[in-house]
Amino acid sequence: MIDSYARQSLRTIALISKDFKQWPPVGCVSENDPSQANFDDVLKEMTFNGLVGIQDPVRPGVPEAVQKCHFAGVSVRMVTGDNVVTAKAIATDCGIYTDGTVMEGPVFRNLSEAKMKEVLPKLQVLARSSPEDKRILVTQLRALGEIVAVTGDGTNDGPALKAADIGFSMGISGTEVAKEASAIILMDDNFASILTALMWGRAVNDAVRKFLQFQITVNITAVLITFVSAVANSNMEPVLTAVQLLWINLIM
Repeated sequence: MIDSYARQSLRTIALISKDFKQWPPVGCVSENDPSQANFDDVLKEMTFNGLVGIQDPVRPGVPEAVQKCHFAGVSVRMVTGDNVVTAKAIATDCGIYTDGTVMEGPVFRNLSEAKMKEVLPKLQVLARSSPEDKRILVTQLRALGEIVAVTGDGTNDGPALKAADIGFSMGISGTEVAKEASAIILMDDNFASILTALMWGRAVNDAVRKFLQFQITVNITAVLITFVSAVANSNMEPVLTAVQLLWINLIM
């Protein structure tokens, strides 16, 4: 039943109970605090009441944003503490999992360096991960020459946010540790906002590149024409005078 729920993107919680005549129960008193119970002794011979499946629905717009990221040449990977079945189901709903590699944290962290380099390009989902697994993933991807962005909201995301080229933290649900470790805070906690940041960043980069390309091309052409014409002329007079060059720059 747990596997069935997990395949439906549900996180499972088992409900158990046991009746006690007093608290703390006889023979289960904690050595450090007599008013508390030792739960290692209490949680035995419990009655199983039922199983609950809780769904954290995918935020509207996330699958579309992931698809746009893929179109823009950005690989999206999911790193979570959920079990592998639940993680795979959620990643499939989001469009992150597309027949790539799904792995658990304990297996990932014990890979050799050569094997890790072989797995990383295909790795799409990392389940049962620890904060150290996230950091290792980021540092290994950067070692392969990738530009890595990490998004997270918890304290356990801090090491990965700090190790990434750029970290995105959540402004509403994010912890202070995550915010301090990140470079950008998303005030709406929306994954699609990362795509907006990417779009504006590329727009600025493209604009600067086009401007430099235009300026360098035109100025080098003008300088070459002036130099060659001056050398070719017996009186060392260029085709374009200084005032004409200034007019050209003013018009541009």
